[in-house]
Amino acid sequence: MNNMSRREFLSAVGGVALVGAVPLPRFGQNPILGSGSHRYECIHDWLTPPEGMAFGDTHGLTQDSRGNIYVSHTVHASSTSADAVCVYSEDGKFLRSWGSQFKGGAHGLDIRKEGREEFIYHCDTNKRNVVKTKLDGTVVWEQGVPMASGKYSKNEPYIPTNVAFGPNGMLFVADGYGSNWIHVYDAKGNYQKTITQPGAERGQVLQPHGLWVDDRGKTPFLVVADRSNRRLQYFDLDGQHVCFVKAGMRLPCHFSIREGELLVPDLQSVVTILDEDNRVIVHLGDGDPTNLRGRPRSEFVPGKFVHPHDAIFLRNGDILVSEWVPIGRVTLLRRV
Repeated sequence: MNNMSRREFLSAVGGVALVGAVPLPRFGQNPILGSGSHRYECIHDWLTPPEGMAFGDTHGLTQDSRGNIYVSHTVHASSTSADAVCVYSEDGKFLRSWGSQFKGGAHGLDIRKEGREEFIYHCDTNKRNVVKTKLDGTVVWEQGVPMASGKYSKNEPYIPTNVAFGPNGMLFVADGYGSNWIHVYDAKGNYQKTITQPGAERGQVLQPHGLWVDDRGKTPFLVVADRSNRRLQYFDLDGQHVCFVKAGMRLPCHFSIREGELLVPDLQSVVTILDEDNRVIVHLGDGDPTNLRGRPRSEFVPGKFVHPHDAIFLRNGDILVSEWVPIGRVTLLRRV
């Protein structure tokens, strides 16, 4: 974090084709990425849709407490199904799909346990709203433009990209593709306040694409993938700027945390893991920085990423990566 480690800071403050068109490599033929204790077998297209369905851009990933994996995608024009959310077992078997209402806009996807039940929070960039559903897709509530914020008019778009979960049901929503605000809601989805400002200075963000509440230390902070500013930016939960993380960042998209490590999918062809002091441990699958989006799959290099858009630590320590490519790709990084 700039010139101060995270530990030092905490101390200071107190704390297109359809399925089958892309051949899957057999075990033992896959590239190995990383080094040392962070080595992974790279298995591209580990998750694929059922026959007749074709992924659009694969955007969001999340996993529930039973191990089931959820993928959000925009739905390719060739698909016979309009379902934008696919559900897989922990070992990668397709279970079911739903969410046709998210076709064309399925983006951010995160799960929170509330009491005994788990809920999915969707960001729909097409309908420009945030939707809370049960794990079967049943809608609990949805919220559109937060007009109570006073930040929007007909000329100021609102396009939410991702959410983050704070204490006591607090919800942070990133207007990452719209007007560069971050809004705060209560547990019932009621607007509370707006934090941050658009821009490039401290406390300002440009394309705040992803959010996460970093609870690796005694004091939780909101970390923002401040993508167009090519950095991470930390805030306290009241919205006050704390610090920047710039080393190793290109176009960071979102986050996942496991055992003190921060996972950062980066749209500029790499997935990065940071340690508890936010120093780079390893860059995984560092690919060609030129834009291969829309190019034939034959031009994709095994073991190299094109445009990582989301990545999560699975509960067994493996990593799952979704990419922003027209016929989506979901890659498993299996720890070796």
